[in-house]
Amino acid sequence: MPAADLTYVSNKVVDIINILPPDAFSDTCLHILTHLCGQSAGVDSAVLSNELSNAGVTLDHEDLQSIIRYVLLTFRFAGKHSLSADGLVSKLEEDSSRWAKPSLQVIHKLWSEHSAEVQLQQEAKGILSIGQLVDMQWKLGMAVSSDTCRSLNSPYVMVLLKVADPSGQIHQKSFEMTIQQFQNLHSHFKDIAAVMETV
Repeated sequence: MPAADLTYVSNKVVDIINILPPDAFSDTCLHILTHLCGQSAGVDSAVLSNELSNAGVTLDHEDLQSIIRYVLLTFRFAGKHSLSADGLVSKLEEDSSRWAKPSLQVIHKLWSEHSAEVQLQQEAKGILSIGQLVDMQWKLGMAVSSDTCRSLNSPYVMVLLKVADPSGQIHQKSFEMTIQQFQNLHSHFKDIAAVMETV
């Protein structure tokens, strides 16, 4: 992507950030820093969107995703290059002249408080970079039509997984299983839990 395109994308996200009240932007950054400090598996945009909505802030899903990606990359970059809060703000101002002072103050304050913890966590994560299972839900249903069930009116299990990828974004995956497949999965989880207790 040419530098002009990157500047356009950067300016567009900065414009969206500047619209947010400082408290809402601070809460968004705290969600991201909580993840980067290793205290959560990822940044759940659905939860964040709910919190912003409850605070009276309405954001388009794509805009919220853009903010999350941009701030994640910004804090990761600052951690990787051991930037101070002043250094980070200077770099942001260099990249885009459109930053509002209140937004930069939020970033300065939060990076001053959390930079050491983020840098430590990044060093640890550099050793092992895999996705993490955040949540698993299941429900029992009755098949009306399915590719895996042989006959109609057969019971099935719908499984919903929330997985945080190494970048910190949480993705949802869902699939259907027969009762036998679900029982086998349960058995495997029991075996894994038994092995993990011995570690």
